[in-house]
Amino acid sequence: MNALRAFDAVGQRLSFTAGAQALHVSQSAVSRHIISLEELLGRKLFDRSGPRLVLTAAGEALLPEVMTSFDRIEKTIAALSDNAPHSRPIRIHIPPSFLHQIALPLIRAFHAEHPDIRIDISSAHVTGLPATETDMAIVFDVPNVDDRVTDLLWMVRVAPVCAPATAARAEGKSLPEFLADNPLLHVKLDGEPRGLLWGIYARQCRIALDVDRGLAFDTALLANSYAMAADGVALADIDMFAAEIADGRLVMPFDSVIEDGFGYYLKLRPEDLSDPAIALFRSWLIARFAARQADATRGSPVADGVERPISSA
Repeated sequence: MNALRAFDAVGQRLSFTAGAQALHVSQSAVSRHIISLEELLGRKLFDRSGPRLVLTAAGEALLPEVMTSFDRIEKTIAALSDNAPHSRPIRIHIPPSFLHQIALPLIRAFHAEHPDIRIDISSAHVTGLPATETDMAIVFDVPNVDDRVTDLLWMVRVAPVCAPATAARAEGKSLPEFLADNPLLHVKLDGEPRGLLWGIYARQCRIALDVDRGLAFDTALLANSYAMAADGVALADIDMFAAEIADGRLVMPFDSVIEDGFGYYLKLRPEDLSDPAIALFRSWLIARFAARQADATRGSPVADGVERPISSA
């Protein structure tokens, strides 16, 4: 158990020093534990040859299982203890833009209905599952199959948006002309080229576009905030930024909306559904997002990629 604890601490941090500090033991003690575990398995768990500590294939296979096992033990002990009503919070990861624009009011409503259920929220601009261990995660990704329970919350519909002054310059121009005359604002995705989302948009709308130019931001919130405050054209989720579009802070110069294949998905481990609080929170979120999406899409069909200039632009 001590060897597994040492491996868990070092594996999550990829540092013997940080792992030892987390366990409040010496670095040499942590190193001895991991060496003994490697000797037991007959395989190396870390590649120590480079400037940075790296998990081997065996280490990558073992770490999530160890993390999950310790988490289950912790939850079971909490449930059996006298302090069960005060067991640890539900840990959920939510991407920053989705959290700010969509999820915060819903979490506030859930907390009002269920004040005894504690929730810890983390947020980072990652595509797919976060690196940190969580009970639930809302992820921005394309549809995929893995060993997690996956529920679609929100299918993304995007269109070019900009500030009113920028939109005014669209008068008399086609969509390709307008996009060519303005900086493109990108949202960076892990491991993907900066122009990926604009490239998908250009292909679906059948237009030629230099998708590599412009500015790139960590989050959709930053990209759209820049579009509102300065110049450039962002590719916005029109449902996520519906309020900004409705009040005129963001303008859609052309009614050319597409689904780019990305969505927001709720993911959790199947075994965690045995936790009543997690199961309740999941069901509550699915119901609220289903109702919200129905309201957002009613009367707002996805365009077929054909540009339709908006006369008020």
